[in-house]
Amino acid sequence: MAATHRFRIFSSVRDYLFLLVGTAIAATATTIFYTPAHITGGGATGIGTIFYYLFGFDQGVVMMCINIPIVLFGMKVFGWKYGIRTLIGSITLSLWTSIIGNLTGYRGFLDYSEPINILLSAIFGGCLMGAGVGLTMKSGSNTGGTDIVSQIVTHYFPVSVGTVSFSVNAIVVSCGGIFFGFQAMLFAIIAMYISAQLTNYVLMGFGTNMAKAVYILSDDRISLISQEVISQLGRGGTIFRGSGIYTAKEHNMLLVIVPNNQLNRLLQIISRSDASAFVFITEAYEVIGKGFQQLRRIAGNHD
Repeated sequence: MAATHRFRIFSSVRDYLFLLVGTAIAATATTIFYTPAHITGGGATGIGTIFYYLFGFDQGVVMMCINIPIVLFGMKVFGWKYGIRTLIGSITLSLWTSIIGNLTGYRGFLDYSEPINILLSAIFGGCLMGAGVGLTMKSGSNTGGTDIVSQIVTHYFPVSVGTVSFSVNAIVVSCGGIFFGFQAMLFAIIAMYISAQLTNYVLMGFGTNMAKAVYILSDDRISLISQEVISQLGRGGTIFRGSGIYTAKEHNMLLVIVPNNQLNRLLQIISRSDASAFVFITEAYEVIGKGFQQLRRIAGNHD
């Protein structure tokens, strides 16, 4: 019980650390790169940039005024547990944006009379934004905005989340193009693409137990390969039985999950045992269980 209690405390501290650091990084991307370069990211961040330049409103305050009502409505639709972490995440991001923005005057550090610096802002701002959002999502929270709007809309109407999210972001970026010019809109698209890629990498790659899922088909050497996997690698696996749709011939397939550093040794085992084996390999993220991470070490307490 004491160990479980300590683990829950550790998980909570880790999650809030991810939240604080992630939102600070995302706010830095907004205030140091996006806003000074007139780059409108999607959602509340992009709207905040537009309002800052049109009306002089503080960007963090605008983001908070947009996100809080959306999150509260989402909590009403889906329940309070759905939105409490998102509410914390969106408020924290807005506060960081106001603090960093006022300290730097939303001016950044680059000379934006040079177009190359706008491109650099799109690239590095996108990297920072993706890393920040990814860390925030790893904490079990998110920064609100487009995702919640998409989920609310799809709750009432038969459309996909991806369609709504794309449409909302497209509207915000298009508005940025109207106010800041077509070139700025193109830079915003570059920034959003890079941000999405970095978010996926941080969420699914950084800090996870990455491995490979290896599928091995062999007519009569599966047992030998299995024994070699156990004795040489200390790994287990699962044997599936099926038949090919072209030949209708029965086959045995072995599935083995190995850490990245054991993949080459596994391929050597397969080659020695059955040089004619059919093998295909896929990425495996967050491998949990015996021989890898324990579930309780990564699940945390997100209640």
